[in-house]
Amino acid sequence: MIVREAGDGWQVVLQTDHAELAGALARAWAETGPRHASVELAADRHDDGWAVWEQSPQVDEDGKPVNFLDVEVPAHLAFYRAMIAAVTDEDPYAGLLVSMHGAGIYRQRFGEDPGLRLTHAADEAKLVDAFVLEQETGFSRRMQAIAAEDELRWADYRRLQSYDRLSLVFCMRDLERSEPFNLGPFRVEPRGAWRIAVDPYPLRPGTGTLSLVRRLVPRQRWTQQAFRREFASFAPERVEVVVEPV
Repeated sequence: MIVREAGDGWQVVLQTDHAELAGALARAWAETGPRHASVELAADRHDDGWAVWEQSPQVDEDGKPVNFLDVEVPAHLAFYRAMIAAVTDEDPYAGLLVSMHGAGIYRQRFGEDPGLRLTHAADEAKLVDAFVLEQETGFSRRMQAIAAEDELRWADYRRLQSYDRLSLVFCMRDLERSEPFNLGPFRVEPRGAWRIAVDPYPLRPGTGTLSLVRRLVPRQRWTQQAFRREFASFAPERVEVVVEPV
């Protein structure tokens, strides 16, 4: 779950709903490569593994819904492995991309996101390093199996990161109070609660109106049992989001 403060409550976006927006951005993207159908699938499914955890979402010691960045590493790695295996079974090139994505999250997106700094205790760091090595060791084998070109897979990986990060802008930021910021090669200018202007503009003309599913959770000190019981009753709300040229 992606959790941020929203008025007198919390806004919660499930990872699978965030991925739905990432997939919509992939389908609207102007510059694509010859394997773009696989890239769209990778965007749609890159966070599928979270669906198991989100069946029983947790709260922290203060009774706040646990944000995705605070989920324990062993659980995170387990469902990332499951997601990579499932996507690979459906589309091996998409599987390569989500394998790169899973490893890249722990390596500043392989240079695409220098500000992404995840810190771990020593025992967790060993698990992370083993996971990254496991995925990186498999890249060459995956590429050979599907005759994937190195230049293209890196270009598609960078596109996948753009879809993921632009979607996260709407999930994580209070855009009504945000200043302009850089996001990879893009300059992003907030223009309202659900509206951003992006330069250079990455979408095809007429495709910049999209949507995101969120839930609003009352701010209170939740117990784990109560939150698990009540979470299904928090009605999903589909909000319109807009990506426009500067």
